[in-house]
Order: sequence, then structure tokens, then C-alpha cells
Amino acid sequence: MKDSLWYVALQFGNPLNQQGSFRDTVMHSGPAVQAVLYLLFGASVISWGIIFYKFYQLSSARRGSRRFVQVFRDTTNLSSLYTDSLEMSTNPVAQVFRAGYQELARPTHDSEQSPSIDRATSNNEEERLENVELSVRRAIREQVTWLERALTFLATTASTAPFVGLFGTVWGIMNAFQGLALVQSSSLQAVAPGIAEALIATAVGLAAAIPAVMAYNHFRRQVRLLTVDMEHFANEFLIVVGRRFFNGRPFFNARHL
Repeated sequence: MKDSLWYVALQFGNPLNQQGSFRDTVMHSGPAVQAVLYLLFGASVISWGIIFYKFYQLSSARRGSRRFVQVFRDTTNLSSLYTDSLEMSTNPVAQVFRAGYQELARPTHDSEQSPSIDRATSNNEEERLENVELSVRRAIREQVTWLERALTFLATTASTAPFVGLFGTVWGIMNAFQGLALVQSSSLQAVAPGIAEALIATAVGLAAAIPAVMAYNHFRRQVRLLTVDMEHFANEFLIVVGRRFFNGRPFFNARHL
């Protein structure tokens, strides 16, 4: 009888009314439950790292984008604004402007090497404006992809962590009852520690999933707001470009910027 209880103690913790710390409970868990717990701990640590990083990234992007839009509306020198945008690699609106400006300036740069191509292009201002718009839209998609980076891990953790924890719980309870079968006189004290250790997996799974799903929903909303900001800026930029360079003015020339 004593040997059987000692076997259960080795397999499922300490059934002899001895309460240990959370760390001791984890350390005395079975191999499968420990593997699940370490996996969930790792996913939780990575998730929190992503949460802090994305919070800083999206907050900075939102503030920087608002400031850039205000500067764009107040300035008449797009060339100077383009120079400033080169140092704003984390500002999505600035990168959209940069892509549009580069496409707008591309024929002038090309004309130094192939004037005939520039002349052929300059006869179709509508095509030029369409190319600028395509460049701006492509930049928006690239920035959205950049802003959504690492959010997939949060979504995966939020959706799978509870099930991984449940797997650890089911496995631990199964082993606890198997160990109880070795004890001639079964009692709650013999099986309770094993069940408690198994339930820790579910608790850790929920602890990893809840912050991940909350952060994912928050960051998705922030990305949508930034996408709207970029779309509004793109429309405003195209209107300005159309008025300055495609409405009764000479075709694009760098000195006009």
C-alpha cells in the first residue's frame, strides 16, 4: 500500500497532503504535461514581446502619420518634404508619399538617358497620373503588410493555446486515473494532486490566449485606422498632383516641386 502511494507521488506530484508551490507542481508534472506547459509558456512570452513591440510600432506610426499629413497640407515644397520622408521609414503615410513622388519624378530621371522615351511618355498625361496612382496604391498594400507583421502569431496563439492546454489537461487526468488504479484503496487525496497538475495546463493555455486575442483585436483595429489614413492621404496627394502638374501646367519638371 505504501509503495503504491509512493509510486503515485512520483508520477503525479505529492498526494500526501503536502502543498507545493506552482513551480513545484509544474516540475512534478508528467512529461507530456510539462511539454505542453513549456510550449504555452514560450508562446506567452513571445506573444507579450509582440504585444509590446506592436503597441510601440502602431502608436508611433499613427502619431507620425498625423504629423506628416499636417506638414503635407502646409508645405508648398514637395521636394523638401520628399527629402524628409527618406528618414521616416516607420511612417506609413510618409512612405506612401515617397512612392508617389518617386513615380512622379521617374520620367525626369529617365530623360537624362533616354529623351525619346520621356517625350513619348509626356504626350500622355493621363497615363502618367495613372502610374502615380498605381504606385501609391501598391505602397499602401506594402505598408499594410508591414503593419500586420507578427499579428498572425497572436491570432494563432489566441486560437490554439486553449486547445493545447486542454490537451495537457486531458492527458494529465488520464494519467492520474491510471495511477489511481495502482492504489488498492482509492481516495480523493490520491488523485487530487494529479488532477490539479493537469488543470494547470488549461489555466496556462487561457492565460496565454486571452491577452493574445485582446491584443490582436486591438492591433487589427489600429491597422484598419492607419489604412484609412493612408487611403485618405493617397486621394489628397493625387488631387494635389493633378492640380499642380496635369491641369494646364507644363508637364512634370523637378523645379516645379
